[in-house]
Amino acid sequence: MAGYLEEFKKFAMRGNVVDLAVGVIIGAAFGAIVTSLVGDIFMPVVGAVTGGLDFSNYFLPLSKSVTATALVEAKKQGAVLAYGSFITVAINFLIIAFILFLVVRGINKLQKAEAEKPAEPPAPSKSEVLLQEIRDLLARKA
Repeated sequence: MAGYLEEFKKFAMRGNVVDLAVGVIIGAAFGAIVTSLVGDIFMPVVGAVTGGLDFSNYFLPLSKSVTATALVEAKKQGAVLAYGSFITVAINFLIIAFILFLVVRGINKLQKAEAEKPAEPPAPSKSEVLLQEIRDLLARKA
């Protein structure tokens, strides 16, 4: 049993696993930010521009027992097709994809700029420095 624990510890502490865990946590936090951005900022603006349009409340009743006009109440009454929620999630996805595109594009530009920097010439070896000094001394005597 101790061997399994030691092997698991080595696996869990490898750089890739830790990096992946950090990425997942940051991704979840980023998703929450984008969800809030869409739900609290973009969709109210869309609603104001379109005269009070609120996608989150759009649904089609799939049962005759559904008579409510609000999605929350309609779900309690029976089956509904909540296509407004899907539209909101699709907008979320598009915003996340666009922001990730901009981030990756920025990183690629930085990497390209870094790669285009001219590399410094290597420092001369000791023998080259000595030969240069001899050359300079001979040039002064001549």
